[in-house]
Amino acid sequence: MDAEARYELVARNAEEIVTPEELKALLASNDSPRAYIGFEPSGLVHAGWMICASKIADFVEAGFDFTIFFADWHAYINDKFGGDIRKIRLCASYMEDCFEALGVPRDKVKFEFASVIMDDIGYWEKLINIGKASSLMRVKRAMTIMGRTEDEADVDSSKMLYPLMQAADIFAMDLDVAYAGMDQRRAHMLARDAADKLKWKKPIALHTPLLPGLKGANRMDPTAGKMSKSDPDSGILIHDSAEDIKRKVSKAFCPPEAEANPVLDMAKMVVFPRAGRMVIERPAKFGGNLEFASYQELEDTYRGGKLHPMDLKNGVGAAMADVLEPVRAYFKSNPRNLEALREAIR
Repeated sequence: MDAEARYELVARNAEEIVTPEELKALLASNDSPRAYIGFEPSGLVHAGWMICASKIADFVEAGFDFTIFFADWHAYINDKFGGDIRKIRLCASYMEDCFEALGVPRDKVKFEFASVIMDDIGYWEKLINIGKASSLMRVKRAMTIMGRTEDEADVDSSKMLYPLMQAADIFAMDLDVAYAGMDQRRAHMLARDAADKLKWKKPIALHTPLLPGLKGANRMDPTAGKMSKSDPDSGILIHDSAEDIKRKVSKAFCPPEAEANPVLDMAKMVVFPRAGRMVIERPAKFGGNLEFASYQELEDTYRGGKLHPMDLKNGVGAAMADVLEPVRAYFKSNPRNLEALREAIR
């Protein structure tokens, strides 16, 4: 695969690349660049991860040496599982299963824990240098990456370390590309700014969109209204039953417009990238079944008033149940870590 084809593969469905020129130059000069995505082990996995799993598979196919990073001490700082590090690491084992169930080849990615790279004193040297190169105001602004406000640093001073740790992770693993959802953008920009000031290798940043919650999202803020593990009715867990998926989507916010429509967003970001097509079943008296070969065709039909919102919800719910069938089958055969995590969080 030539550099141009590799670029198209990595760039597809991305919301932002900082910068495209840097990524093209990297792919033209490096057959096996290094990239990562980081996750706090913090709970059950929702359907928004399908976007990340597909993009990780793209990176792997494009020849990247790819790391999935479990930020265990970051989760501890962020009070996940009440700061119980044992539960946090149990969750990481479950998350490995989730990635495999979603189609990420376990033997072609590396799983790394923050607690391992933090054993190196060089990590903390990097963190201190990043802190020296970054203003306090810049670090506090970046706290939104952990779902916190700037003012919460005054409650627990350890949280001020979090953005510096996330930047240090990137340099400690000598990464060429930092990948995440749009909610992690400020951490990546903090790392790029520090790299400029410290004369270090500047990481390229690639961001994919966030799957909005079923209750609707705020287009002015891509992190607001995203699918959340903490609100069961806001989203779909990847191992939900087909019945639960259809029920949740049937209750979703679905305005007549395409904008800020979480049902259409699910079709665009998950169904079509995974299935390539979608069929909406309707009784003959209401026009019969509709088949769509592209998301744009579905959106145009909906915008034109030729598809009722309930028919759209029924179709997307059924399609989501179908694309998640392999995940349900995986966890039926490999239930141990999922069951252990459910027991731990009861």
